[in-house]
Amino acid sequence: MPLKMRKNRSPKPPAPCLLTECMQVIAGAWAPNVIWSLRAGPRRFNELKTDIPPVSSKVLSARLSELEERGVLIRHVRPTSPPSVEYELTELGEELIPALEAIVAVGHKLKQRRGYKMDVEAAE
Repeated sequence: MPLKMRKNRSPKPPAPCLLTECMQVIAGAWAPNVIWSLRAGPRRFNELKTDIPPVSSKVLSARLSELEERGVLIRHVRPTSPPSVEYELTELGEELIPALEAIVAVGHKLKQRRGYKMDVEAAE
């Protein structure tokens, strides 16, 4: 006997879906990490690469370009010899920080819960 389809009782998101809109801004591998690294101030490419060790130069470059297009960060070319480039969060990028901090807080809780479950399973 097939299961009866239950009605979704969650309120419908406003059109256009603002959740989807926001998630598209921070979408992409390592994008939240880039924003997180820039929260303390401007960083150069190699500094960001050091901040996020697993990311490749190709992916980091792509993510920086995407975040710049989305209005999350600004790219500043500094008149040094040789020229250097710094990346800095825009006002929109700054507004994303509390949301990322909340996600990190939930991540800590999930990690603790997972650790607790592993301890219980090991004890059994």
